[in-house]
Amino acid sequence: MSDQIRWRPETLAVRGGYEGDSLTRSISVPIYQTVGYQFADTGHAARLFNLEEPGNIYTRIMNPTTDVLEKRISLLEGGLGAVAFSSGMAAITGAILNLARSGDEIVASTSLYGGTWTLFTSTLQDYGITVRLLSDDDLAQGDQAFNDKTRAVFIESIGNPRLNISDLKAWADLAHRNGVPLIVDNTFSTPYLERPIDHGADIVVHSLTKWIGGHGNALGGIVVDAGRFNYNTDRFGYYTKPDSSYHGLVFANLGEAAFITRLRVKILRDTGAALSPTNAFHILQGLETLPIRIRQQSETALLLAERLSQHPAVSWVNYPGLPDDPAYRNAHRYLSDGLYGAMLNFGVKGGHAQALKVMDRLNLWLIVANVGDVRSMAIHPASTTHQQLSPEEQELAGAAGDLIRLSVGLEHPEDLWEDLRQALES
Repeated sequence: MSDQIRWRPETLAVRGGYEGDSLTRSISVPIYQTVGYQFADTGHAARLFNLEEPGNIYTRIMNPTTDVLEKRISLLEGGLGAVAFSSGMAAITGAILNLARSGDEIVASTSLYGGTWTLFTSTLQDYGITVRLLSDDDLAQGDQAFNDKTRAVFIESIGNPRLNISDLKAWADLAHRNGVPLIVDNTFSTPYLERPIDHGADIVVHSLTKWIGGHGNALGGIVVDAGRFNYNTDRFGYYTKPDSSYHGLVFANLGEAAFITRLRVKILRDTGAALSPTNAFHILQGLETLPIRIRQQSETALLLAERLSQHPAVSWVNYPGLPDDPAYRNAHRYLSDGLYGAMLNFGVKGGHAQALKVMDRLNLWLIVANVGDVRSMAIHPASTTHQQLSPEEQELAGAAGDLIRLSVGLEHPEDLWEDLRQALES
């Protein structure tokens, strides 16, 4: 794989992590639709289970099809290694559980996907993990959110639905100054637009369901580890103390592989949130065209944002590619190739009620609780994805009642615009 590290993203998306099937010489990654694997003998089996030798044990832990996907995403993100999960939320949960337990704390940005918000503010609380929320605007005083119980910082590269572009370097400096790793959800950027590890992130997560898969036909998630953070400290005692489930193995002794190894052989093994081989195959098929799709979708999104900003029924437009957008400066700092992503928000004059009327008049745009598809989709977050939040929390998360969120697909830009225009004017 050493040569592949130097390949450009377009080449990695098609060829990364796969050197052909030695038996069939298939150029496409085969679907290894199997649960178990035959061991050579009892000694071979014992060595695998004791982590003395690499190899396949059970598809809940690893699978050859999924292995190619993990290697490919890791290469695209510039990481040491990756572990795939059954969904993006499973990946986020796995990353947190690999760092925190009851009594520990996490610091997170206030700009979060609704599902992540409820995981952090409700479910993790039920299990004794406290999440302290910190706004991008409060980073200067951010050290006050940390204490000796803090185990990680979690942010999104492009906030959902706010579409802010996080200042990765500032967040990384804050996390490292306080002795914890930075986790970045890079779903909205994808590794084609932004590589958080290049800017100081330690761990990257993705919902593979979105742009990487790209076709709305397979759930998946992944965690990528940079392999740079040192877990051999008192703060991470479960890495420095012997693990009874592996005969006293000390994960910190694995050095740069400590986090990603523990994530696979302990968290994935015990939670069972494994990605199916068939879904790994579908996601790999989508990944091959990621660069082309992201470029086209970004260009269409910019055109629509510019037109919406001139429409009399629209009170505001939020898109990082607009020069007057608050995220424009960071977009130029962190996003690549002059592309700003496939998501945009706009506010409808008349507020919540009028936004719902516009939504109900859309024809070509599908009302769907998903993003990153080849099909264009619209959603009203305040009544759906962020419905469970209070009005104050909705404002904090960037999901006010007048907001309509658009995920731009691959349809012709003029057809998409005509449908938006008629919905606004009817």
